[in-house]
Amino acid sequence: MRLSKEARRAALQAYLRENPFVTDEALAEHFGVSVQTIRLDRAALGIPEMRDRVRAVAERLFQNVTSLAEEEFIGTLVALELDRRAASTLTITPVHTFRRSRIARGHVLFAQANALAIAVAPAPAALTRRAEIDYLAPVTLGDTVEAVATVVERPKPNRRVVRVEGAVGGKPVFTGVFRVALLRAEEFTGEAEGMGRAHRR
Repeated sequence: MRLSKEARRAALQAYLRENPFVTDEALAEHFGVSVQTIRLDRAALGIPEMRDRVRAVAERLFQNVTSLAEEEFIGTLVALELDRRAASTLTITPVHTFRRSRIARGHVLFAQANALAIAVAPAPAALTRRAEIDYLAPVTLGDTVEAVATVVERPKPNRRVVRVEGAVGGKPVFTGVFRVALLRAEEFTGEAEGMGRAHRR
C-alpha cells in the first residue's frame, strides 16, 4: 500500500537520519515513487542532496580527528570511532587512473587506506611505520571504493595495528595492515618523518 504524501515525507526524514548516504535513485526504489517525487519531497523538507549530506557528515566527523587535517585526507570520511574504526569513500575520477586502461593507480588506493589508518589514531599526530597491502581486483574509472579501518591490536600505548579493507559494490578490492606510531606534540621533529616504510604486494 502506497503511503500518503505526508506519511512518505515523515518516513523519508526518518530513513535519511539513519541512512544519510542513500542516493535519490535508491530512495525512489525504496519508497516506490519516482526520483522526481523524492527530489520534491527533499526540497519540501529542506533536506540537501546526497553530496551535500555526505560533506556535512564528513565535516562533523573531522571535528573529532586529531591526527591530520581534513585537506590531508584522501576520500570522504563517513564514519569514525577513534581508536576503534573508521570508514571512507573515494570515487575514482580520471586523475586517479592510468590514461589508457582507466584503472586506478595503486598509490591512490594506498593513500585512501593510509589516511584512514592515520585518522583512526587517538593522537595529535601519527605516522605509518610499516604497511602491507594486497590488491585483490582492479578498480576502474567511476567506481566508488568503500574502505573500513579497524584497530585490531594495541601492542604498546603508542602503537596501533590497523586493518583496512576496501570494496567496490561489496566486492573486495584491497586489504592491508598498517602499523601506526602515535606521537605526542613534543615529538613533532623532522627526524620522525623518516621512520615510516611501506611494503606493497
